[in-house]
Amino acid sequence: MRYIFKKKSDINYRKADIQPIGESIQALLKAYKLQGKLSEVNLIQSWGRIMGKPIAMKTKELYFRDQKLFVRLDSAPLKHELNMSKSKVIEILNRDAGSEVVKDVVFL
Repeated sequence: MRYIFKKKSDINYRKADIQPIGESIQALLKAYKLQGKLSEVNLIQSWGRIMGKPIAMKTKELYFRDQKLFVRLDSAPLKHELNMSKSKVIEILNRDAGSEVVKDVVFL
């Protein structure tokens, strides 16, 4: 019986193609241009955590259109207060997202 041994370089040849799953997913999102949409969805999901429970309880609806976040609120005084600090809200949201996801916020 004869044994055939492969060189070590031949055995590890395919490992050059291997990459972590996180990098693969990021490449896929970039290729299909879904990263921005995913960031928007993540931001909407974490609205209550970012802005706090009192604001989240007064929020009726959240949606994005052309990098603008539209926020429908129950409370007129809260809407006025948030309008006065709109730039701070945009800064907080973008910091949490890790990139410039929100260019403007409209309180309805």
